[in-house]
Amino acid sequence: MNRLIARLVQYGIDKGLIMEDDRVYCTNQILDIVGRIEYIDETNLEPVEDVQALLDEMLDIMQAEGTLEEGMISRDLMDTRIMNVLTPIPSIVRKTFWDLYQEDPAKATDYFYNLCRDVNDIRVSRCNKDMRWVSDTAFDKMDITINLSKPEKDPKDIAKQATAATSSYPKCLLCKENEGYCGTRSHPARNNHRLIPLRLNDTDYFMQYSPYAYYSEHCIVFNAAHTPMQIDRKAFTCLLDFVEQFPHYFIGSNTDIPIVGGSILSHDHFQGGQYEFAMAKADVESWNKTKLSDAVEYGIVEWPMSVIRARSKDKKALIDYSETVLNTWIGYSDEACDIINFTGDTRHNAITPIARMRDGYFEMDLVLRNNRTNETYPDGIFHPHQEKHHIKKENIGLIEVMGLAVLPKRLLQEMELLKPYVVAKNTDFKEAELDKHKDWIVDLLARRDDITEENVLSVLQDEIGAIFSRVLEDAGVYKRDEAGKAGFARFIETLEK
Repeated sequence: MNRLIARLVQYGIDKGLIMEDDRVYCTNQILDIVGRIEYIDETNLEPVEDVQALLDEMLDIMQAEGTLEEGMISRDLMDTRIMNVLTPIPSIVRKTFWDLYQEDPAKATDYFYNLCRDVNDIRVSRCNKDMRWVSDTAFDKMDITINLSKPEKDPKDIAKQATAATSSYPKCLLCKENEGYCGTRSHPARNNHRLIPLRLNDTDYFMQYSPYAYYSEHCIVFNAAHTPMQIDRKAFTCLLDFVEQFPHYFIGSNTDIPIVGGSILSHDHFQGGQYEFAMAKADVESWNKTKLSDAVEYGIVEWPMSVIRARSKDKKALIDYSETVLNTWIGYSDEACDIINFTGDTRHNAITPIARMRDGYFEMDLVLRNNRTNETYPDGIFHPHQEKHHIKKENIGLIEVMGLAVLPKRLLQEMELLKPYVVAKNTDFKEAELDKHKDWIVDLLARRDDITEENVLSVLQDEIGAIFSRVLEDAGVYKRDEAGKAGFARFIETLEK
């Protein structure tokens, strides 16, 4: 334990988290946390390649000695508390960030992102376990991940969460009170969590990085007040204010209604980062001048979901246009395309917006969404249809909309179990969890006769990518067929009027 503590403190110095003058102080703080009162200084220390692995060694010793309860929750509470000793206090982090911002916004975000990785707020070792690949689809290449760090959520639970009673402190996982919070068995520890204050639309917001890091520099920007999600003019203004301040980042939002929204509807927030998704790279069918503004041009994106891309060098003009699209869509119905705007007082239409700076223009992608259900599609007409639930049944939120699949961890084991059956061209599954894949594998084997032990994994990965592309087509309110294109044209005609 002495040597592990010494190596951890040296790691903090090497990473610039603490100074040499802090060595004895930080050593004593960690000794107190792990329940030791004696220490012998260590020399010739091996460098720390994986801080989580070192922490795990410390926790193993504590469990063996009976000073730490077994279980992942206890371990997470403890290792976060230990890492907080090496984590600079918020005022220092914020001063460093804004000093660097004066030089270059990218330098500021680089500093903050690397800090969050170094102090294990972003649990890099867990994120690295995610299975990732790129699949060719009918809509170019899409990113596929099998998530091993976050449990799969049921859309019905997400819908209930929007109206569920909140806890007293912190009220949710996105509240500013999480900064430095010790955590409980029902709320994750955030001792080493740090936030950057922002001002968007004359309102206080904070920026943090996601502990799951689904893509490069995956950040979350959330309202300083615990207030529900709402997509409106204020939201569009916040998005464009953000990319004006951080032009190297994109930022977007889930919708503000269930089924087609995100997992946290109770707290106003956005997601961004330094990553170019497949949707951002997709072409626009043609750029057109809108009758609504001389300063804005728009086009329909060649993408499985229904996306209007608008751009302008005039920020206010683009906000005006986005607001008009939103308000028109909220009140719009087209029964020929199964689009109905309201059932009684329940709204069904919403927008997933994504903002970026490109070639000197403010750019906004406005993804048209509808969350209506019927007897045929009880989970959602524009939600992954039942025959694809064996791969993806969660809500299609912002990240999936843009072309990155976040698939449940069960798929990793199921793919391993499927491989020998597929190679043997056998669908007589002995494992019950594979039954849901039977129709898929029967169809696959009817189409492919070139599957071997060497290529079976890549074949399954390609097939999963193709299914994800069709999932996005399910979620598109206007299909890419002639009827769908005609329906989209009708909406554009209404919008232009």
